[in-house]
Amino acid sequence: MKINTSEFIISAVKPEQYPTDDRVEIAFAGRSNAGKSSLINTVCNRRKLAKTSGTPGKTRLINFFLINGEFYFVDLPGYGFAKVAKTEKDKWGNMIEKYLTIREPLRKIVLLIDSRRKPTEDDIAMYNWIKYYGYEAIVVGTKCDKLKRSEYKKSEKQIKETLMLSSEDKFLFFSSLKKTGVEEFLEMLDEAFE
Repeated sequence: MKINTSEFIISAVKPEQYPTDDRVEIAFAGRSNAGKSSLINTVCNRRKLAKTSGTPGKTRLINFFLINGEFYFVDLPGYGFAKVAKTEKDKWGNMIEKYLTIREPLRKIVLLIDSRRKPTEDDIAMYNWIKYYGYEAIVVGTKCDKLKRSEYKKSEKQIKETLMLSSEDKFLFFSSLKKTGVEEFLEMLDEAFE
């Protein structure tokens, strides 16, 4: 797959605001600061398509981006950010859950995990949720440029074992900085349209 065009369409809080054209959707989930916006910007070859921030918890809405005029990337609010009030966290949780349970055009969920860290309870819960609802996951180990080459195997093993990935789930390392994993990621997306 080659991404030629990408544009921001809408930030949504409730289902009535979601696009209504039934184009296929690929959702991106992960902890705050896992690199969702950076991954979207990198694969779309756009520096400021999705807003990035050094401050975790910046994405508080569900953001829809139209890709190649054909399908959507959907950037979900990050979870697990400690410095946010519980009421705010609950609001995000409900917003994400509602989107993931009712969204017909949703085909795949990309779960981003910081490759330098062991997946958290929140990551495990999100992965289990993805599987419970019958979605195939693409698990992406982000920020792999911060790992030494010799640490890749250990990181992959830790992520796969902690999440208990199934054999049909895909895993890859990704770095926005070094563009590691971009081609592989785009190939995996191709499969969502077969």
